[in-house]
Amino acid sequence: MGFFSNQFSNVVEWNETREGVLFYKWQNQEIKKGSKLIIRPGQDAIFLYNGVVEGIFEDEGNYDIESQIIPFLTTLKSFKFGFNTPLRAEVLFINTKEMLVKWGTKNAINLPAPGLPGGMPIRAFGTFNCKIVEHDVVIDKLAGIRQMYTVEDVKERIIASLDQLLMSWISKEGRDMFNLQADARNIAKGIESDLDMDMRKIGIGITDFTIESFSYPEEIKRMQEKAAAQSMVGDMNRYTQMAAADGMSKGRTGSGIASDMVGLQMGMALGQQMVNQMNGSGTGATQPANSAGPKFCPNCGTPTNGMKFCGNCGNQLF
Repeated sequence: MGFFSNQFSNVVEWNETREGVLFYKWQNQEIKKGSKLIIRPGQDAIFLYNGVVEGIFEDEGNYDIESQIIPFLTTLKSFKFGFNTPLRAEVLFINTKEMLVKWGTKNAINLPAPGLPGGMPIRAFGTFNCKIVEHDVVIDKLAGIRQMYTVEDVKERIIASLDQLLMSWISKEGRDMFNLQADARNIAKGIESDLDMDMRKIGIGITDFTIESFSYPEEIKRMQEKAAAQSMVGDMNRYTQMAAADGMSKGRTGSGIASDMVGLQMGMALGQQMVNQMNGSGTGATQPANSAGPKFCPNCGTPTNGMKFCGNCGNQLF
């Protein structure tokens, strides 16, 4: 990564052998007469002398330091190399490329949700892009105390504040806590704006932030599956008729069809009950508006779901 074994250096360069480095400081080396500066694609080189920026070089290429670099340095324009007078300076190499970083919440975040007093624990995963956007701020805030700065350092700082930002943007009025993925783009854009504002304090910009997925607890996933199935079916009576017709087409016996219908009805009723509980609308399965009969069969206890005869034992209900 640009370390040299000789006391004097003939070449000042940064070989990016380690991925994810945003800047690297070449320092504590004496530059002698005839030394070369190499700037590779995606790099800027900043000369510092006594902690002060002397010049910024952005064009890639191979430069003779005495003839092509020193004449452009602010206070070293008249520096003359001699036998015992090498130039002692620091060169800060900036990686100008945009970096893609994966992120994920360390722990589940408890979000306020209807029907869940303790909140709903979720995790989130995604990516963000970052790059150095302000050289002078990086030099002032980071380069004075760091030999290098990596995307892992950026990630650590972002993760530290991400839980609070997720809670803040997810909790915005009108968001469906049980279908956050539908609003993931808006949530991500809000977080991106806040993170970019914070990271620019150290000269780094967040150019993109995405939420790839939200992870819910298993019980919430099961509830969503039941609710989705119920939504697809719609009318309960129509569903049982479809199930009976399907059973007869396959040669099923009457008792087998009745058993299947009872099982399906109970599953659908449970799904509706979970939906009602999560929405804070009470407990128990909903009943058809025109039903005047009992909710459960007085003979065997099977949910009636507005039917005139019990689907389990055949008992007349009303």
